Amino acid sequence: MPSESAPWPELPPLTAWQEAHDTLHRWLQIVGKVRLAHAPALNHSWEATFYLTSRGLTTGPIHRGSICFQIDLDLLAHRLRIERADGAARELALEPISVAAFHARVMEMLAALDLETQIWPVPVEIPGDVLPFDEDEAHAAYDPDITQRLWRAMLSTERVFTAYRARFVGKSSPVHLFWGALDLAVTRFSGRTAPEHPGGAPNVADRVMKEAYSHEVASAGFWPGAGLGEPAFYAYAYPEPEGYREARVEPPDAFYHTDLGEFVLPYDAVRTANDPDAVLTSFLETTYAVAADLGAWDRDALERNEDSAPE
Repeated sequence: MPSESAPWPELPPLTAWQEAHDTLHRWLQIVGKVRLAHAPALNHSWEATFYLTSRGLTTGPIHRGSICFQIDLDLLAHRLRIERADGAARELALEPISVAAFHARVMEMLAALDLETQIWPVPVEIPGDVLPFDEDEAHAAYDPDITQRLWRAMLSTERVFTAYRARFVGKSSPVHLFWGALDLAVTRFSGRTAPEHPGGAPNVADRVMKEAYSHEVASAGFWPGAGLGEPAFYAYAYPEPEGYREARVEPPDAFYHTDLGEFVLPYDAVRTANDPDAVLTSFLETTYAVAADLGAWDRDALERNEDSAPE
């Protein structure tokens, strides 16, 4: 099987595609902010996320008054498509163009479909000085091969995350892609409220972070390079219970990253394993168990056992 279509394809370190990553990240934020502009608020900003499809990424249905539309990124054909429920549509090729040009074309496409949308044109959760989207001519790269590999890695990750989510009967997030930090995530909740989060994410209102972490969580995810400079899985608890960072988790390649404040498992440790799904599952389950046990979660009430599994 060619590496580009393998379930767990090889992914390069971030340095090998930094410019293309940064451009894609901003493109996704533009599209994500369109969804955010129209969607009613849900808990923990779940109204703003993307979902994976068999061809790429989607916003899912967006309602602008009585008009329903959807924005899809087809990462097999490398095209962005905006389509209304009545069939009217516009398309844009995904190719090396600047963030400013991409922003302008998306806004033009929306206007042509009577879907004019105003977004706050400033990137979020990206450290340092950032250019507004409509002024950003600096980021103008697109790597179709790596982008497609990343999507395929996320598809496999979603499969494992979905099975992990199914074993929990308490409140759990969907498996969804947050465009702020560009991470595919799934989160379990204890059901109890949490101490107020201090906020502090770049260009994100503190109230957003406070609401996002209003309740105790054990969260896990995958990102293409943030923090480590290489693709990796992560897991953390908020609030972090005493003894969490010293706990032993599986597999042996997993470790607690002090600067990030979370457990990390390099993507390559999963990709090169004899059974990648089992290795990733061990990371999810052991990091969750540590958080739940040290945090005194009611695991009997929150977890699905084999006897209670639906037929």
